[in-house]
Amino acid sequence: MQASGFQARQYKAHIPWRERNGRFSPLGLAVFVAVMAPGFWLGGGFLLDTLGAKPVTVLLHESGTWAIRFLFLSLLVTPLRRVAGWNRLIGIRRMLGLAALAYALLHLGFYAADQAFDLAKVALEIVLRVYLTIGFVALLGLVALGLTSTDGAIRAMGRNWHRLHGITYGLALLATVHFFLQSKADVTEATLMAGFYVALMAYRVAQKRGLALASPLVVAAIAVLAGLATAGIEYLWYALATGIPAERVLAANLDFRFSVRPAWWVFGCGLALALVPLVQRLPERIRRALPRSSSART
Repeated sequence: MQASGFQARQYKAHIPWRERNGRFSPLGLAVFVAVMAPGFWLGGGFLLDTLGAKPVTVLLHESGTWAIRFLFLSLLVTPLRRVAGWNRLIGIRRMLGLAALAYALLHLGFYAADQAFDLAKVALEIVLRVYLTIGFVALLGLVALGLTSTDGAIRAMGRNWHRLHGITYGLALLATVHFFLQSKADVTEATLMAGFYVALMAYRVAQKRGLALASPLVVAAIAVLAGLATAGIEYLWYALATGIPAERVLAANLDFRFSVRPAWWVFGCGLALALVPLVQRLPERIRRALPRSSSART
């Protein structure tokens, strides 16, 4: 009976909408629904034939895009937890990482489907095409992280677990490069991910240097740095890899008539994160100011 009770508690701990103590987690449920939603949307579109003339191509591209999105969201958990002081966010990091792995595996599966499941051709393409090789290496890394994401693996591996899962940032870099190379001319979202990568690495460096991520000035400085780096990355891509005039792309960062460039999105998201500690402290500052105001009236 004790063993079965222990197993039941272990089972509850792995249910996405349950915390480790068995309590219902609204955050866990919300994230679980969020990571499942793109899959249901794509599956429904395929079944209802609403994905256009080349549904497999759409599935291929969208699954890869969602894989890298969830990978970056999993990396965002740690800086957001430190900046905002939301320690419960740590509970969703595993779910986001596994979601990234699931969509990456679907991405590979849809690529095989696009090649009529000719596995020999798929393997040859992965070997011969650099961007596919990079993407496949990133996928293998995600598989390794997924297989070792269990509580048992964490206990068994000890410090080696942290060393292994430290490669997540390297995998994110490989995924971003793969995204750029397969995007060809339109690299808007790939540039956006590259900018977020710069921001995440800057947060990591700031943390190691002992800088307080709860300081709005530190986070705002990172936002400025990441925004400028994003514009630079976009400029270099168009200058080195395409025939499109890079100067026009750079100048487009100051022209808001048609679209907001990735550099501004990266800067805006970073600045919003910098405002979180200020917003959190606002009620306390108002509460402290109220007694002084009352005493001044008397």
